[in-house]
Amino acid sequence: MHILLTGASRGIGAATLAALDAAGHKVAGHSTRGDDRLIAADFADPAASRRLWEQAFDRLDGRIDVLVNNAGVFEAVDDNAADDAWHAAWARTLQINLQASADLCRLAIATWRGAGSGATPQSNTLRGPSGGRIVNVASRAAYRGDSPKHWHYAASKAGMVAMTKSIARGYAAENILAFAVCPGFTASDMVGDYLESRGGAALLADIPLGRVATPEEIAEVIRWLATEAPPSATGAVIDANGASYVR
Repeated sequence: MHILLTGASRGIGAATLAALDAAGHKVAGHSTRGDDRLIAADFADPAASRRLWEQAFDRLDGRIDVLVNNAGVFEAVDDNAADDAWHAAWARTLQINLQASADLCRLAIATWRGAGSGATPQSNTLRGPSGGRIVNVASRAAYRGDSPKHWHYAASKAGMVAMTKSIARGYAAENILAFAVCPGFTASDMVGDYLESRGGAALLADIPLGRVATPEEIAEVIRWLATEAPPSATGAVIDANGASYVR
């Protein structure tokens, strides 16, 4: 399969890139700054998603079968911050975590419905023959919330879950499938400082499994959803949090 993977430079994204490579898939990876392997795109820029899609489409020989939205930020803001700082933090997190993912989903759906790599839904006239898959990496925070400094993060991930379910319901008849993954704490750079700042051991005590997930564990869930999960599972949200939150 030809796969676009965002946020592929570290943690879950890097592990997912390795897993997909090992399985023989052709992957266009992304990071904010880019490098010899990864396409650069800063999702703080509203125009970045379209540029990334078009570059990945070219790199993948004019075909993208799967979109994996993994890129995101986890940045704190105090609830008593100045209004300008509060609004800026919310706008940045929602733009990077949710809006950029939504933009890429929209482009993917338009392409799979036959309108081409630069399509908009309004320009669609043809239905693609084989559909495609979307895997959105959300968080257990979508369901159980997060810390007092991370309202915006939890809200962005809840939005991602709702978006995934909407896509699954809206496009399943066209074989466009959508899944979400909700990790808890994962042994990656993104949450390392947070774990340390909030007591580490105390947080681990809240995880019945007794440890945080490894990036490789989450990557395997993503790989399966992206390439093997049966179509009837579309709309599913897979929890991977060591039973720290059970729905």
